[in-house]
Amino acid sequence: MKIAQRMNRLGTESAFEVLVKAKALEAQGREVIHLEFGEPDFPTPENIVAAGIRALKDGKTKYTPTAGIPELREAIARHVSETRGVNVSADQVVVTPGAKPIMFFAMLALVEAGDEVLYPAPGFPIYESVINYCGGIPVPYHLREENAFRFDADEFRAKANSKTKLIILNSPENPTGGMFEPADLQVVAQVAQKYVAAVLTDEIYSRVLYDGAFSSLLSIPGMAERTILLDGCSKTYAMTGWRIGWGVMPQYLVPHITRLQVNSNSCVASMTQYAAIEALTGPQDAVGKMVAAFQARRDVIIDGLNTIPGFRCQKPRGAFYAFPNITGTGWDSRRLADYLLNEAGVACLSGTAFGDAGEGYLRFSYANSLENIRKALERIREAVIKIHD
Repeated sequence: MKIAQRMNRLGTESAFEVLVKAKALEAQGREVIHLEFGEPDFPTPENIVAAGIRALKDGKTKYTPTAGIPELREAIARHVSETRGVNVSADQVVVTPGAKPIMFFAMLALVEAGDEVLYPAPGFPIYESVINYCGGIPVPYHLREENAFRFDADEFRAKANSKTKLIILNSPENPTGGMFEPADLQVVAQVAQKYVAAVLTDEIYSRVLYDGAFSSLLSIPGMAERTILLDGCSKTYAMTGWRIGWGVMPQYLVPHITRLQVNSNSCVASMTQYAAIEALTGPQDAVGKMVAAFQARRDVIIDGLNTIPGFRCQKPRGAFYAFPNITGTGWDSRRLADYLLNEAGVACLSGTAFGDAGEGYLRFSYANSLENIRKALERIREAVIKIHD
């Protein structure tokens, strides 16, 4: 069969490729410490699991409305209204199987061939992949280490123009753990309003926060009319396998996003939606405990990485990733990541998995136990020292 040309424009997510390599080593009897995957290692809280089981036992096993069951859309609207300080109604919400479809659907609905899309670099690889797939022109704005992985406002303004159709934000950010400050968001709002551009704000890590308060672009007056907020349960409630996310958007966009959903996956599993209601409305103690554990791990892994020759690493303010600069080793990112997997049995991602701007960095997920993190640090140290022996 001849494969359609558009498939050449679609990228991938390197974490899955590294996982395959790591599993192959484990099949040979090697022990591998997994620091490559962006998945909380905590169990889904018991009350959420119980709600999902109860839904199954109550016969919630059929199709649901494409945009989501009314009870969940109402719960999401209340949650967003309370946490972002804006009035959101249920008819602005579309529930999807995971948050990734909101990226895809928003760009399919808004981006024409030749339209420019501003996106963070380094950044989540699916942004650039989907921009290319839709025929848009990816325009990266850089998040630099010397600026605590915040963006450069002047560079951002210079890259926007009348062809800018969409701006993508991610805060706290994957892979850097950096955050947009309120002043940064004001710049984004001014640019979006000047060029009549939409904004996709990826806030999937908004609850995994260590320093300071979270700020959302949706809270800025006048931005609700042009902003699509992406969020979900995967990171906050350790529900990656449940596949539940959502978009909150201007009401006029909802029918178009809903049509894309009905043409692709019909609806989200009904029992997952009832579990998500419990996640949003039930006890939140498990979230606080998880974030506190992540913060303890963050401090250990950052301190440890900064003792390794050729490494330097800033403390992330959110998410659960360390993004060390490894230029001092003299090796490029991909070579060093492969070396650490094969030599040290530590799986991580090359910074280039997040675009060309990630060269000179590695990403380690500290969604693993303190014991394994300490063991990984010792293995990395020993392997790096061997480079210069």
